[in-house]
Amino acid sequence: MSEWHNFKLKDITTKIGSGSTPTGGSGAYKTEGISLIRSQNVLDYKFTDDGLAFIDDDQAYGLRNVIVEANDVLLNITGDSVARCCGAPINWLPARVNQHVAILRSNPEKLDHRFLKYSLLASKEELLILSEIGGTRNALTKGMIEDYEVSLPPLPEQKAIASVLSSLDDKIDLLHRQNKTLEAMAETLFRQWFIEEAKEDWLTVQVKDIVKQIKPGTNYQPKRLESGIPFLNVRNLKNGQIDLQGISFISQEEYERVHKAWKPEVGDVLISRIGTLGIVAVLGKRDMPMAVHYNMLVLKPNLTNTAFLYFLLRSQYFQDLYSSKARQSVQEYVAVEDAEAIELKLPLNNPEFVKKQEQFSDLFNKIRANLAQIQTLENLRDTLLPKLMSGEVRVQYQTEEVA
Repeated sequence: MSEWHNFKLKDITTKIGSGSTPTGGSGAYKTEGISLIRSQNVLDYKFTDDGLAFIDDDQAYGLRNVIVEANDVLLNITGDSVARCCGAPINWLPARVNQHVAILRSNPEKLDHRFLKYSLLASKEELLILSEIGGTRNALTKGMIEDYEVSLPPLPEQKAIASVLSSLDDKIDLLHRQNKTLEAMAETLFRQWFIEEAKEDWLTVQVKDIVKQIKPGTNYQPKRLESGIPFLNVRNLKNGQIDLQGISFISQEEYERVHKAWKPEVGDVLISRIGTLGIVAVLGKRDMPMAVHYNMLVLKPNLTNTAFLYFLLRSQYFQDLYSSKARQSVQEYVAVEDAEAIELKLPLNNPEFVKKQEQFSDLFNKIRANLAQIQTLENLRDTLLPKLMSGEVRVQYQTEEVA
């Protein structure tokens, strides 16, 4: 670490600043125009366009001091998402940021912009602690960010470290994009085979007819623990599988109590039914045992395989039927009996149906294999990150030649 030195961010960046809400507030957002990046768009490691807002040229001119450039680093500075960090989204430029997001622009002669991103990600816990100082709401002020110190090796080593981590992120991104393509292929095949080419003589069945069981999870609220059997909630359904980040746990005794009559099994398909409707995921072998909350339905396949049932529930065809059954209470919800009674036309007695299910299984298995690889790469990246950013693990690099 003798070649590493500490610097305040204000001494190695050319810009640190956040924006504001455009005149007119959120009601003035447009359906197209210049991107306005908000805190929900900034995730750890990656940018998401979910909920991306747009503003017109006049509104953008009012935010001309926070124009996002290609190599900028974006940092959430307020609220529950404080300290989340990612690179600027090249595909959504030109862009501005609102008051909840800060732009950090590195001085390229001193600081590699990718190294800056990974340094902030490695320092997330410190930034979270810093954000708790002096206010009722977590926030990082401009002064806090400017005076925050990071440890830097020479620029060539910064670039070498960033390249190692970026190569992992690029592979993760590629696998996510492959899965989006596979999901789109499945949706196209489903629409072609079971909507456009549907036959009048196909059987009309209800959802309850094609599954062994359709049950809600438990509405009992067991005591939560820091370890034990995972207690699944809707927020843990992501990308068709179970994400254990932030999950709570219950004891074995409580698990036997809440799932006394039946237990979730490998291959069960879940769909959210309260609040956010229609999120679908499949329970895998690594998820077992698992307790399930009342805000999800658990479907056990019978007349179809798991893969077909998964793609059926995710299809726009089913999602439209499902959302049409929503009832209104404190939150929107789908009653169990309404989900059971959704009618479908399927060629259950046609031998070709088995072959078509096999094609869905092939797509499903490719998606699951990619998800497993993504998890492996993310674990490797998360293990390497603190070691590389502290100098505990060094990388080989070539010293840049002086012109």
